[in-house]
Amino acid sequence: MIEKINEAVGYIKSHYPETPLVGIVLGSGLGSFTKEIKVEKEIPYSDIPHFPVSTVEGHSGKLVLGELSGKKVVAMAGRFHYYEGYPMQEVIFPIRVMKYLGIKTLLLSNAAGGVNPNFKVGDLMIIKDHISQFMPNPLIGKNDKEFGPRFPDMSEPYRKTLIEKARSIAAAKGIDVKEGTYLGVTGPTFETRAEYKMIHVMGADAVGMSTVPEVIVAVHMGLPCFAMSVITDVGIREEENVITHEEVLEAAKEAEPKFTHIFKEMVAAL
Repeated sequence: MIEKINEAVGYIKSHYPETPLVGIVLGSGLGSFTKEIKVEKEIPYSDIPHFPVSTVEGHSGKLVLGELSGKKVVAMAGRFHYYEGYPMQEVIFPIRVMKYLGIKTLLLSNAAGGVNPNFKVGDLMIIKDHISQFMPNPLIGKNDKEFGPRFPDMSEPYRKTLIEKARSIAAAKGIDVKEGTYLGVTGPTFETRAEYKMIHVMGADAVGMSTVPEVIVAVHMGLPCFAMSVITDVGIREEENVITHEEVLEAAKEAEPKFTHIFKEMVAAL
């Protein structure tokens, strides 16, 4: 894999020689965040050697490089999901590439289903921890010591100092943020009522189809992570409720200004 990574990095650097300090992964419906970046180069995923191509509505499918809050950044406008049919090694490939481009911190976002009964649509949840038993671990297979150890420690997948920064930023702006545990599933189906109940019993506050593999790989490489979910639907409800992807995108769009402020200030503080 290292050869493929070097080839992808070489291609990106040939078009953008600057070294980004921060990597940003944008979830469903949050692609407009790239408007906040002083864009210096956009590269379609299809042009980058060995990159998969995003197939999901709400994910535009390009690498955005430039400046945000005075820092050089690289943002993924659109991510890859296991449910799209990609092997897990392809899902996490861009995270490895961003690390080798030179990033020192990874910020991730996602649209998630609320499992905590105190959550409502439009809430922001800082991810404090995750449960990863429901999707294949991206580190399965031969370990490459160049990336990290065979058995990486996962006691602090989301860096506590970054969580504290986000709390302070939100409080200063009067933004109400929740905190909780995110459970990763494969998708693409939304959860059944029984599954929502099981996920709640297991101790998760939100559920989604991304983020967990990316964070595992980042931690494996020693990359500090911060992640935040936009709660775009709530699963624990008594009345009949049908969730659509269109509703998820709409809820993410409405929460985007608050999310944008926190991420911009996070980058400024790094």
